[in-house]
Amino acid sequence: MTTDDISGMGPLVARLSRGGQRLRHADRTRPWVLDTAVVVLIFLMFCLPDLIHGGADDGDGPRRFRLAFTRLPLAGMLALQVGLVLPLLWRRRKPAAAFAAITTVFVLQWSLGAALRADVALFVALYSLALHGRLRQLPWACAAMAGAMVLVAVRVSSAVSVGDALFFLLSTATAALALGLMVRIRRAQLAGLRERAARLEVERDQRSRLATATERTRVAREMHDIVGHNLSVIITLADAGAYATDIAPARGKEALELIGDTGRQALGELRRVLGVLRETADGPPDAPELSPQPGIADIEALCAKVRAAGLEVVYRTSGDVDPLDSGVQLTVYRIVQEALTNTLKHADSGTRVHLAILVEDSRLTIRVLDTGPATSSEPPNEEGHGLVGMRERAALYGGTVSAGLAGGGGWSVEAVLDLTPGSGGDR
Repeated sequence: MTTDDISGMGPLVARLSRGGQRLRHADRTRPWVLDTAVVVLIFLMFCLPDLIHGGADDGDGPRRFRLAFTRLPLAGMLALQVGLVLPLLWRRRKPAAAFAAITTVFVLQWSLGAALRADVALFVALYSLALHGRLRQLPWACAAMAGAMVLVAVRVSSAVSVGDALFFLLSTATAALALGLMVRIRRAQLAGLRERAARLEVERDQRSRLATATERTRVAREMHDIVGHNLSVIITLADAGAYATDIAPARGKEALELIGDTGRQALGELRRVLGVLRETADGPPDAPELSPQPGIADIEALCAKVRAAGLEVVYRTSGDVDPLDSGVQLTVYRIVQEALTNTLKHADSGTRVHLAILVEDSRLTIRVLDTGPATSSEPPNEEGHGLVGMRERAALYGGTVSAGLAGGGGWSVEAVLDLTPGSGGDR
């Protein structure tokens, strides 16, 4: 076969494929049409010649072969043909019943010694049973088929040896059975592939929705940390500035400058967080301006802002914090930011805050303790979004967060993170 022949088969295969798809669609909408067409086709190809020529015993074959069969009257022949062919109308809806009916007529016909071309209906019924019926019915059907074939071989033994007849008949029956099973397996495979494709599509949509929900939660947590902390600092500075305007105008001006710096920093962080949500259609020129995520190195600047708002912050670290990955550092920064924000909200001016970050082997501990009065602290049974957010962040690294009244008054927050490889944000 030449290359031109192969290339020329492409349109033909495509047309045949489209034709097969249209045929399957028509069969699904009107299944009775195909069943009727099969019956009509078998009648025209196998029944009509017997009716015209008077049966399979006439013809040009050897005389001994023609004498082996009984000549039936036209009415009897037509009745047997109807019994063989008509049950094929429900070969797909009730394949076992159709096979049983055709087998009964087939055995009756050969018991009379008659041979009809319509006997091909028995092989069609076996094929349909293998394709559409229950598999546990096949052994009984095969046994009935073998018995019927033995009957035929015995009846034609005067013309053909029993062994040759059985070989031919059983081979034909085996081919019909194998073809039905092959088509059944192929359809089952295609149905399995379609089901798997549908399941994968559902799983893809679920993963997409889960990723969207996770991203929304992350953005909401970032927004809470940024807005909550910076607004708390701005409000505290504004109150202090208003109080100092009449007494010390220079301190009031300094407070206003700090408010401006804090607002600009908050605006920049908001733009960075919200920029990743913006859909860009024009490529890199419209991409949001990005800046590094805050880390442990930025905690000192955070403490400076809190000190400017009126709190005294004592900050220390223990252990090597620089090698920590960016995810851990961001988590530490946000937990410290939220803890300081809560202290700024509830503690009085002049409160001292002790902040410690300790790294020991695979364990990182954050301790925030303020010396404010216990009555000004947030009651432990009224947890806000801040404490929930801290616990969610710590849970990403297999950690825990505990908060409550300190022994000597004030409020304490302690977070413990697991730094073991594999316990990070990929959970």
